[in-house]
Amino acid sequence: MAAAVTASQALVVKHLGLVDYVPVWQAMKTFTQERSADCTDEIWLLQHYPVFTQGQAGKAEHVLAPGDIPVVQVDRGGQVTYHGPGQLVVYLLLDIKRLGIGVRQLVTVIEQAIVKVLAKQGISANPRADAPGVYVDSGAKIAQLGLRVSKGRSFHGLSLNVDMDMQPFARINPCGYAGMAVTSMAQELNQPVAVAPIAEQLLGELMADLGYNA
Repeated sequence: MAAAVTASQALVVKHLGLVDYVPVWQAMKTFTQERSADCTDEIWLLQHYPVFTQGQAGKAEHVLAPGDIPVVQVDRGGQVTYHGPGQLVVYLLLDIKRLGIGVRQLVTVIEQAIVKVLAKQGISANPRADAPGVYVDSGAKIAQLGLRVSKGRSFHGLSLNVDMDMQPFARINPCGYAGMAVTSMAQELNQPVAVAPIAEQLLGELMADLGYNA
């Protein structure tokens, strides 16, 4: 479902590479707090060094055995998840009030963009009504969502498991669900998958569905 955008919007796209979590999180918060009414929206594409992030609703018991991976309490929705190299992270710093959409519609756009990118690679997947994110047909989770909206502006976003070490997910109850199976594109296809082309495909789908200029 495309967003109800009536005119093309300008967009700044930033490719940040492999970066630590906390400085990017702080930069997101600062951008969102300080942006003006005419500030151009931004989408950031990146990967993170290993980190567990615990959302506002997160419960300590869902972090089972973090070991040497840091746990960061953050201000997004949702429970605990893992970020690491080989996972595509997309942060959406959007004025959704200006776009004329609500949070639920933004979530739907994100989920459907992921579904379309996965389908192009031959992976069948769908969102679930009871748990945000995208899941392959076996029920395993392949993409995570966690957003925050402040004064009509969104930040945080999504993570798509492209080709990464999946073992750290066993150290948590992913998104607060004990025993939830988690998978990656590489596992589903049984072959290596590069992050960069997947990032470009997903960016293209998001821009098209949200009405941004190419």
